[in-house]
Amino acid sequence: MTTSDRERQVLDRIERTRRRRPKVREERITLAHGAGGKATQTLVDAVFLEAFRNPMLEPLGDAAVLEVGASRLALTTDSFVVTPLFFPGGDIGHLAINGTVNDLAVSGARPLYLTAGFIIEEGFPVADLIRIATSMSEAADAADVRVVTGDTKVVQRGKGDGCYVNTAGVGVIEHDRRLGPPEVRPGDAVIVSGPIGDHGITIMLARGDLGIESDLVSDTASLHELAAALLDAAPGVRMMRDATRGGVATVLNEVARAAEVAVVVEEEAIPVRPEVRGAAELLGIDPLYVACEGRFVAVVAGAESDRAVDALRRHPLGAQAAVIGRVGEAPAGLVLLKTAFGGTRICDVLVGDPLPRIC
Repeated sequence: MTTSDRERQVLDRIERTRRRRPKVREERITLAHGAGGKATQTLVDAVFLEAFRNPMLEPLGDAAVLEVGASRLALTTDSFVVTPLFFPGGDIGHLAINGTVNDLAVSGARPLYLTAGFIIEEGFPVADLIRIATSMSEAADAADVRVVTGDTKVVQRGKGDGCYVNTAGVGVIEHDRRLGPPEVRPGDAVIVSGPIGDHGITIMLARGDLGIESDLVSDTASLHELAAALLDAAPGVRMMRDATRGGVATVLNEVARAAEVAVVVEEEAIPVRPEVRGAAELLGIDPLYVACEGRFVAVVAGAESDRAVDALRRHPLGAQAAVIGRVGEAPAGLVLLKTAFGGTRICDVLVGDPLPRIC
């Protein structure tokens, strides 16, 4: 049997596995089901999509796009359970605002209004709650959005891990372009807006379990201006997605599967800070799978890649934006990583998450 025959057998086996009807085989929910990887995808497909299936939900984007009269709106929701609540570069309040704003922004919308729901554990310090609310207010002002309604629940001591925050957001789409993985075409360029993995590694180091000191801070930030700049500069933007749980690798796999294309990534082109790379090596994880909270992945027409990167680099949050790969035709549905050593490997979605509770 030749090498090409063996490769074809492997690819065929992967394709057959992916086409199986999703089914949650575990009897109990595990942390892996919330990690953004394969277990999360199976849970969403087999339970939630099966229960709530409709044309607006089925794309499973960062936000649903709704047509109301002559207007197009984007609607999103998110919950935040990070530990620790306060970390270098931000806190759960910043995450709650920025994460929701970013889901709207990468959907092509101008963020407008947010909700805020708090689940607070009995005994939680009022001073910490004020600190979280103040952070949310500051982040909302920076993103030019308003928190217009909310809810508060208090649970018994030991039942809530301090404080959880839930948000929802609505924005208006002021252009007629359609964004999403189905728009991706072979020949397109894959771009990241800056260094990856900062947030997830910062959270892990902030927990103090490893005893590693670092000046690294979370990249949490609102990306509305950066996303708008990209849309203005490049009419050929196919899609944008913020790389939170599961990191850049998970986003690329979602694109490859939804668009039925291959995504080929150059490892040496991926911007990663030395501190992140070093910590990731100690933890035995790949920065491609580590969450960001102030970075997005964009796919643009290949001919517009230079213009797109130039536009991103003119904004402080996009100063290190880079083209990291290209879209091809085959093998459809897979992400291939060209390594620094000259080889090529499949970059699949992780089953679980080595860094739980990061957002």
